[in-house]
Parts: sequence; C-alpha cells; structure tokens
Amino acid sequence: MASARAYWNPFLETLPYKKLAALQLKKFQRALAYAYTHSPFYREKLGRAGIQPEKIRSYEDILKIPTTTKSELQAAQTENNSIYGSLCCVPPEAIAVYHQTSGTTGHPIRQADSRRDWEWWAECWATLLWAQGFRSSDRVFIPFSYGVFVAFWAGHYACEKIGCEVIPAGGLSSEARIDKIRELKASAIMCTPTYALHLAEVAQTMGLNPAEEFCVDKIVCAGEPGALIHATKRRIESEWGAKVFDHAGATEAGAWGFECSAQSGGLHVNEAFFLVEVLNPQTKEPVLPGEEGELVITPFDREAQPVIRFELRDRAMWSNKFCACGRSYRLLDGGLRGRSDQLVKVRGVLFSPTTVESVVRRFENLGNEYQVIVERVRELDNVTVQVELLSGGDSDRVHHELEQELRIATGLRCHVELKPVGTLPRYEAKAKRLIDRREQ
Repeated sequence: MASARAYWNPFLETLPYKKLAALQLKKFQRALAYAYTHSPFYREKLGRAGIQPEKIRSYEDILKIPTTTKSELQAAQTENNSIYGSLCCVPPEAIAVYHQTSGTTGHPIRQADSRRDWEWWAECWATLLWAQGFRSSDRVFIPFSYGVFVAFWAGHYACEKIGCEVIPAGGLSSEARIDKIRELKASAIMCTPTYALHLAEVAQTMGLNPAEEFCVDKIVCAGEPGALIHATKRRIESEWGAKVFDHAGATEAGAWGFECSAQSGGLHVNEAFFLVEVLNPQTKEPVLPGEEGELVITPFDREAQPVIRFELRDRAMWSNKFCACGRSYRLLDGGLRGRSDQLVKVRGVLFSPTTVESVVRRFENLGNEYQVIVERVRELDNVTVQVELLSGGDSDRVHHELEQELRIATGLRCHVELKPVGTLPRYEAKAKRLIDRREQ
C-alpha cells in the first residue's frame, strides 16, 4: 500500500482552461496513437475510417474519428479465439486484474487491466474521494461483495492510498451491516443511492436512528443516478445526517466524474484523466452548455484495453458555470440525467424512470422504493407507478397529488398504486425499477 498523501493537485485541478484543453489534446493524441499501434481492433477500425493518428491536430479533427459502441466491443471479444478478442494491447502475462460489465445490455464486456491500469484506477478514485473530504482519519464501510464487477474495488484501493481504514462488509446481511457501522463507528459509506436508503430503512426497523446514533458523515454514491436528484439526495442526507456525494464511472472507461465538497449541483469531469464530450445523439456534433446530449469518453491512460470515443449512453449537459471550489474542471449540470437505453417511448413521449424518482422522493409520507410498469392495454400504452405508503399517510390525498405531480413532470397520465411498506423489491446494487411488459 502506498503511503498516504494529499490527492489535491492544484497545478492540474486549477489549470486555466485553455491550458487544460491543450493538455487534453496532447494526451488524446498519445492515447490514439497507442491504440492504433497496439490494438488490432482500433487499427482496423481507424484504418477503415481513413484516420491517421498523426493527422489529428485539433478538437475539430477529433470529431472526424468514429465513436465506439458497446456492441462493437462485444463483437470484437468474439474474435481471435481468445478471452479479450482483438481489444487487448498487451500480452497475457501483463494482465493483472480481470473485471466485467454487468451484462444488462447484452453479453458482458471482459475488461483486462495491467498493473499500471489498476494503479491508474485507484488514482482516479483517490482524486474524487479527496475532493469529497475523505482523509486518513476516515473509517470507510463498503457493504458489497465485489466479485467480478469493478464496483467498489477501485474505491477500496483508493481509500488505502489516501490512508483510510477500510471495512469490506460483503457477505453480511443488511442487519449485520447496520450493527457493524454502529459498532465500528464508520465515518463514511460507499454504496448505491438505493442501498443507502434501504440501509436507513433497515436501521429504523431495528429501532435505530442513523442520523442521531451513528458517526457517518459522508456517503459516496455510484452505480445509478439518484445522488444528484435533489429529492433523493435530501432524503438520504436527512436519514443519515451525512453529506451525500455523487460519482460516475464505467468499467470500460474508468472513474471519470465526481461531486466535490462544494456541492455545486453538478459533476466535475476529471479532465486531466479523460476527454468527455457531450454530443447530439443524431448528428454526433457537440451540444452547447444547457443543451442535453449523450456522453462520449476517452480515458487517456488505459494500457491493456483502451477505448477511443466510447459511447457511454448516459445523458447530460454542460453547466454554464464553474464550481465554487476553484477547480477549472467543467461541471455536468445536475450530473447524469439517465441513460438513453433506459428511455422508453410511451404514447409518443420519451419517458425516463429518473423523472418518476424526482417526484416520488418529494413525498415525505412515501417509502423509499417505487416501481414503474409499462404495459399495453387494448392497444394503448399504460403506465403504473407503484409506491409504498407509510403508516399514517392520507391515502386518498397522496394518490391524487402524486398522480397530478407525475402528469406535470412526465407529460403522461400515470396510474398510481399505493402498496404496504415492504411490498416492493429491495436492491443492494443497481436497482431495476422499470418493467416494460410490452416487450413480453
């Protein structure tokens, strides 16, 4: 384990933006040349598009490079009769760590990382944790069995680099985890927003009040949107008495986005490590600040399995403002706004589960869970939102007000079903709250 040090780099993180952009261009050129030279997949892909790395001299030139999709990576890993197909840039003996994606959108992507890659992962995470106030005095509770998913593996090692004490709590029940958080006086937790709410709910069933009886003062959330949805953040912070920070990353790309301690309402892009573009999904042209687009990302320093202009499919928009923290890294206003592959068209309207979440979380007499069911009834699309009503809630009033608020937010008439507490599914990792029965 590396000795603890400060993970605040004022030279990079406050670099005037023109100089930062020039640095990014140089690092992108290096990453592109590396992929062209060492990756059979990119050598063929770039050659087919007529791209020569030495001719990429500006951001305008970068836009000429075709983006990379997940389906391309999936197909490339079926080639060469090897585990990583034509994506890997290093010999087998140089691969140190294996992870894979969750496989929610097809066959999982197998991710090869060299020892240098893994140090880079931890460095990215250490940068974001330091920005959120993590220090060597923290005792960090991670309530997951990490397995083959990158999940919080890199977060674990970043905590060690900073000097934090880590409590890996995989294999325990939620009740046992609550006991350990209290017993060991954990000061920080890493989890999904869904599981932060679920743990608070479990604590309450055990007769405990985390906000008053626990020592947790920081919760870093990842894995799904929510921690930057105002109503969700407010609910988690209220139930834990802690600051909640958002983080964004991907197995294929790395830990690229973070909310800092200034909590300016957006995600910083770690622009010294990544080039992140926000593009119109149809034209593939950059959108202006305040316009929503899809994220395309290039990590600068991946060695074993790099990606160039990878389509994350996350939706976001650039902020018009810089953060009060003093970093020159740009902000994504409101963080991630959902995934394009989770948008569904209902009666001609694009419908997102995160819009439902932003409404449901505002109702104090509703529980933490909800579920959205889309189905076709007599050739018409029907949306049902199931929520749990806490005891003492006025069911008729809640039903009426929630239907009204959902109609305003989504532009659709949604039927509301009030359920007893404990009826809906609970999740530890990524929640699956949208059920589209039309596909069945």
